[in-house]
Formats: sequence, C-alpha cells, structure tokens
Amino acid sequence: MPVEQLRRGDLVEVKSPAEILATLDERGDVEGLPFMPEMAAHCGRRFTVQARADKVCDTVSFTGSRRIPSAVLLDDLRCDGSAHDGCQAECRFFWKEVWLEKIAPDAPARRSFSEDERASLIDRTTRQVRSTAQIDGKQEIRYRCQMTEIASCSRHLRTFDPRPYLRELTSGNVSLGRFVRVMAKAAVVEPKRKLGLVPEVLTGNARKGESVEPLGLKVGERVRVRSREEIVKTLTPNGTTKGLRFDHEMFAYCGQSFRVRARVHRCIHEIKRVMVELKTEALVLEGAACTGDHNPARWFCPRAIYPFWRECWVERVEAPATEP
Repeated sequence: MPVEQLRRGDLVEVKSPAEILATLDERGDVEGLPFMPEMAAHCGRRFTVQARADKVCDTVSFTGSRRIPSAVLLDDLRCDGSAHDGCQAECRFFWKEVWLEKIAPDAPARRSFSEDERASLIDRTTRQVRSTAQIDGKQEIRYRCQMTEIASCSRHLRTFDPRPYLRELTSGNVSLGRFVRVMAKAAVVEPKRKLGLVPEVLTGNARKGESVEPLGLKVGERVRVRSREEIVKTLTPNGTTKGLRFDHEMFAYCGQSFRVRARVHRCIHEIKRVMVELKTEALVLEGAACTGDHNPARWFCPRAIYPFWRECWVERVEAPATEP
C-alpha cells in the first residue's frame, strides 16, 4: 500500500506479527519509531483511524509541533505499561502505515497466526525497552518507548508555517468547524506568545511545600474540577503544586465533573528516560485528556495525553442519581 494513504475514519487491520517483524530494523523501529511490545496484543484486530500523526506535540525537547511521517493513531488504543515496568502514563500508540492494511467494513477475516509468532515479536521488541547507564557510580535503568523517541522519529514544524495547519483540515484530521474555531484562537495567541505577552507557565503565589488536606480519592469516585481562581491559589510562582504543573489545556475542564480513572504511582520521565516514583498523590480523570485546542504552539495535537491532577485541584461530588 502506498505511504500516507490512510485518513480519519478508515478501517484498518493490524498486520500479523511476522509481517510487522519484517518491517523492523535492528532496533525494532521503522524510521526511528519503535514498535512497542504492548502493541503486539492488537495484531490481527481491526480499528478505525482517528487521526494522522501530522502535527503532534514534542514533550521531550519542547520544540513545538512535529510530524511523524506515514503514521496514524487508532481509536483510543493506549499503552498499559506492561512491558515498561508498569508505567502509568497511558500514552496513545503511533502506528506506521506499513504495520496496517486498509480494509472494507465487510471484508472477511484474513489473518491467522500462532501465539508463538506473537511471542517472537514481543521478544524482539522487548530487547530495546531497557538499557543500563552508569550514573554517579550507580547502575540506572534507562527506558525506551515511542514517547522518548518522539523528537528523533519526527520532523519539526514551524509555528507560523500555514501548511501544517491546512494539512490538518485537508487530511480529514479536524472538521471545518473545529479548524475555524482553533485557528481563530491561534491567530490571536501565537503573535502574543512570540512577543512574550502570553505566559508559558501559569503561576500563583502559593508557597512551595504548602500543605493541603488530601481527599483520599478512590478510582471510580466522581469529582468536579475547581474554578480557575481556586486553582491559581494553589500554584507556586513557578507554576506548580507539589511539583506538578497545571497546563493551559486543563483550564478548559474547570467546573466539569469526571470520574477518577486512576491514581498514578509511577511513570517514565520522557526526557531523563528513568522511572519516576510519585511520592505525592496524582490522579487521572476519565475523559479529561488534552485536546490540542488550547495550548500555545501545540494546536491540533491528537496525542490526547492524560494530565496528572492534584487532589486540591478537584472536589468530591455526589454521582447523579441516574448513574449506576
């Protein structure tokens, strides 16, 4: 299949483990993008293309937006961290088009393979997940995944180049309504940001280490995100609460209610490539993912990253009577 043919809404089948193995280089990559062991569970299954990876944010070197050639995102497939020592970041997978086949909705099932074949793919790709480094006389584990490699497997996009924005529309990634709405905002925000009139970090006047009574929230409980004014009061002058930053995208959820999806205890630091053990509480809220509609220099990013929330940024609420 020619490269860069898939569009939002296309139905695809993930190729067999043997077919995918044949595309990988010695590092288990295609054009610098790793096929992760966690992705092998989806071989032979069918999914819908949600977006092309034509304008994704860079959370490693923070260069703005980047393009991963010939890659797409499928449904809401996310990494469960099973091959990365339980990382809880739940990042969405990027899929190279050579790992997929476009099919008709009524196409019969065509791929069958043994679990031994899947195990071979997992074994091959797992070899690149960990390495060790000597740091200050100690051996430390370094991790490798699609997110740690995002800068090296992609091409940088200039913020004021109109072509990447137009591609989001012409590729089918975004609707006309969303395109007009977001571009109207970007046209105002980006020149101001360039002039230093839009702060990169949202800040407050809270003292570092100031204690807040924890709520002890559990998975499944319903919470409401506090108001912008309440949240700003918890932020320090460097824009954090107990080390976590409140992002521009998160303000869009102020006043809305969500269920607690997870309590986060560990995740891979994408820049340092080490596992970070969180010593203070952090939550993920079901459905409260980054939209790419509000963050300067990251417009239209489809990664849908789940930000981490401090308990003092939310309040416990009763679930509606209609909920089970």
